[in-house]
Amino acid sequence: MKLHPCKLLLVLVLGLTSCLAQGQRANSIIPKPQQVTVLKGQPVKLSAKSIVYYEAPFERQAVYLQDQLKSQTGLQLNISKLSNAKNLPKGIVLKYDTVAANRPEMYVLKSGNGTVTLRAQDKNGIVYGVQTLLQLLPLEQSRTLSVEPVTIKDYPRFAYRGMHLDVSRHIFPLEFIKKYIDYLAFHKFNNFHWHLTDDQGWRIEIKSYPKLNSIGSWRNATLIGHFKDQPARYDSTRYGGFYTQDEIREIIAYADQRGINIIPEIDIPGHSRATIAAYPEFSTKPDTTWNVATTWGMYNRQNNVLAPRPETFKFLKTLFEEVADLFPSPYIHIGGDECSKMWWKASPQAQEFIKSHNLKDEKGLQTYFIEQVSDYLAAKDKKVIGWHEILEGDLDTTAIVMNWADNKTGADAALRGHYVIMTPGKPMYFDHYQSQDPNDSLAIHGYNPVDAVYNFNPMPDELQGKPAARYILGAQANVWTEYMGSPAKVEYMVLPRMTALSEALWSAPEAKNYNDFKRRLEQNLIPRYKFWGANYFHDYSRWTIDSKKAEMQ
Repeated sequence: MKLHPCKLLLVLVLGLTSCLAQGQRANSIIPKPQQVTVLKGQPVKLSAKSIVYYEAPFERQAVYLQDQLKSQTGLQLNISKLSNAKNLPKGIVLKYDTVAANRPEMYVLKSGNGTVTLRAQDKNGIVYGVQTLLQLLPLEQSRTLSVEPVTIKDYPRFAYRGMHLDVSRHIFPLEFIKKYIDYLAFHKFNNFHWHLTDDQGWRIEIKSYPKLNSIGSWRNATLIGHFKDQPARYDSTRYGGFYTQDEIREIIAYADQRGINIIPEIDIPGHSRATIAAYPEFSTKPDTTWNVATTWGMYNRQNNVLAPRPETFKFLKTLFEEVADLFPSPYIHIGGDECSKMWWKASPQAQEFIKSHNLKDEKGLQTYFIEQVSDYLAAKDKKVIGWHEILEGDLDTTAIVMNWADNKTGADAALRGHYVIMTPGKPMYFDHYQSQDPNDSLAIHGYNPVDAVYNFNPMPDELQGKPAARYILGAQANVWTEYMGSPAKVEYMVLPRMTALSEALWSAPEAKNYNDFKRRLEQNLIPRYKFWGANYFHDYSRWTIDSKKAEMQ
């Protein structure tokens, strides 16, 4: 049949538009893949008759892909175990392959000849391939889908890619924790650092010491406004709650399907006000009645440390064994930061303990706590992570250091033989302001705009080309929630900074370009934020590290 010239032109324009749309999708993936090759040939067509095939290790990820496709496009595909690994069927195939995907967390996505194949040697690689495939598909309901002919070979730059969330200052519903994990999975993070205890509340059910929940999980009031406001004002609302162990198991399973390891943090020996409110006998003044903290910033202001008593160490052993049995993570975070030494100095019992155990000083006592808990957890085949202050004493190198100070501190830890996760306050603290607008939503202090996050390099200059560089595992951003009382505020503070960090940790440094990142953010991720129903910071393009600096709160 011969087409009218006008109709022929329309067909050609529509075809070109479709090709451009597909090309834009492959060219807009975040984080930027290591290698994208556009192939010749026809796109792979998917319909309700298409099937997701999987090899044995990836059944749960096939279910995950099935759910994500239905949510994003409305298309419901059946899943089936792959029966013949040599002759791949039409549809989508999740394949176990240690040759094509020859490193951990690597995936190879190939679309062509009627089949989309995802190859990986582990579930994380398959999950990341799924995230890339989702970005090759439209964000709209459709009866048929078209996947452009392409090969993508991809793997992360850093082994540790994390996001933190503090639920002690403000606790969030279980459904938001799942949503947060979904954000991490999409952005190809692999660790969720769940900050569960602090001075302002205890958020994990502990069966062996129930008063941690009946007392320690609840505070009588919360600070109104900013910590620096004078005079300080407080509401009169009892605030708190905790996650049951069954809820935590539900979250662990949800995260595991998505390739996310959950690292719980139980903060000791400082940041323990909620603990001593529940059990005063673990404090340096056991005859005192303590309250769960109602304000922020306790360091050297209010007593919040554990006393080195036999009953305290019995408590810690029982507590951490219960936590270790609950979380499959190979790592348990034990805090170790901002431990006020003044309360130990003022305690005759603590001073006698230091003397009788031949400890040098209060820093030695802090190290003693860290090493005791490290031993308890080692017996459970767990490794300890602590904030960089754990290095104040003479600590051995079994502990992993999470460095929130500057790059030099992280480099020094690596040079001492510690594995290091970089979380410097600049720019990895997402509780800092992302604009310098005086009317911006309340934050703690500081200024970490999106471009500062994007341009962050976890590898300190001091380690470039040195053997100790191998000790830098990666990095994470920290989300302290003193001024984040709702899920919407958390989203506002992390998006799009989380998106920028995902590329900083995943992509090759030479492939990064901030202007290109902003293009992909606008074309690909902003529509997805809206699809997710997520709040986000809209004015990211205006505010940069070079913006004129205004005086912040």
